[in-house]
Amino acid sequence: MSISSAMNAGVAGLAANSTRLATISDNIANSGTYGYKRVETEFDSFVLNQNRTAGIYSAGGVRASTSRIIDEDGALVTTTHPLDIAISGRGMLPVTSATDLDNGFEELPFMMTRTGSFRPDQNGVLRTESGLVLMGWPALADGTVPLMSRDSMASLQPVQIASNQSAGDPTTMVSLGINLPATDTLPTGGGDALPLKVEYFGNLGTSEALNLSFLPDVSDPTGMSNRWTLEIRDSASDPSSNLVGSYTITFDDSAAYGGSIATVAAITGGAYDSATGILPLNVAGGSLDLFIGTPQGTKGLRQLSASFSPTNITKNGSPVGQLSGVEVDEDGFLKATYDTGFVKTLYQIPLVDVPNENGLISMDGQAFQISTTSGSFFLWNAGDGPTGSIQGFAREASTTDVAQELTHLIQTQRAYSSNAKIIQTVDEMLQETTNIKR
Repeated sequence: MSISSAMNAGVAGLAANSTRLATISDNIANSGTYGYKRVETEFDSFVLNQNRTAGIYSAGGVRASTSRIIDEDGALVTTTHPLDIAISGRGMLPVTSATDLDNGFEELPFMMTRTGSFRPDQNGVLRTESGLVLMGWPALADGTVPLMSRDSMASLQPVQIASNQSAGDPTTMVSLGINLPATDTLPTGGGDALPLKVEYFGNLGTSEALNLSFLPDVSDPTGMSNRWTLEIRDSASDPSSNLVGSYTITFDDSAAYGGSIATVAAITGGAYDSATGILPLNVAGGSLDLFIGTPQGTKGLRQLSASFSPTNITKNGSPVGQLSGVEVDEDGFLKATYDTGFVKTLYQIPLVDVPNENGLISMDGQAFQISTTSGSFFLWNAGDGPTGSIQGFAREASTTDVAQELTHLIQTQRAYSSNAKIIQTVDEMLQETTNIKR
């Protein structure tokens, strides 16, 4: 009967609007939850197969379906902590379960999230209060990240930072900016060597020195020879055999290139590279490049009629320092800063992308997992491909619009009341039908 189908449609309307009310309440409750993705309710009508009898209609009712809008980005909210991480653009952070990690499970679940307030626990593992552990690719000792698999989480590891971590940065490059007095190469120059000590840092953070000696050639009786002998000794080596290189350097005295290097000839030690201006040295801790300048160049060693002056000596490396801070840059590199100014890359945090973000399975704590409808994942470098950049000092706000949800709440309340009125009316009509027999 049509009156019975009306009752069924009213009941279906109550159930559908109850579902919508549940999603509205969830959205409003999580309006202040960072990383929350709102849920939408869609209504679909039922149409029953009907006999085309004139004047007869059977109501089919309505069915509610819900979906979480994961690909909608929330606004970025600035914070004061460097390990508050969000994403500007597409992509998600790879995370895993802190519970499974604490229980020592070898197979950790692969999850992802849009934002997180990560803090180190007692073991230095970065995790959120909701139990999500940040995952990344560990960097090598030199700060580089090797080639990793992009379609598997096998190479991802929980990000772990020791709070009492110390590190040193060995020196691998020293650059000299020195003026040698041209008049010292006159026959009357005296021939005294000019010493110079240049500090560098060894593999264990020790302070070592390159002891340089510039000996002028005064053998030309006609005037300035413009020729010097450079001897380089290493303080970290055995004093009886610490000469790591000696070179004859001739300077140009032409109008165009006066004062610049003309030629460099190796007496002992590695061969001079005229293209880069580097002398390769083999010191106690390994190899070290010493930049002295290129032929006809304007940097490095110069010889002009002025006093001996080391004007610009630079080097990389640093002594041993204590960890003072950790930050993640927009490319996803997690870098540790030490109190000596040394910055070292510890991990690279990739971004996870799937073909259909709205097909992901929602988990507790604003986490998501792969499903058959989301498609398989791929790990991108932040900023590459379709992914956006990683932002430190930021959280992603909830995508709930409270004003819109309150509007939906009023509409749902009215629809629910109307469906209840239909059921009440049908009940009264059935009662009237029953009373006909009396």
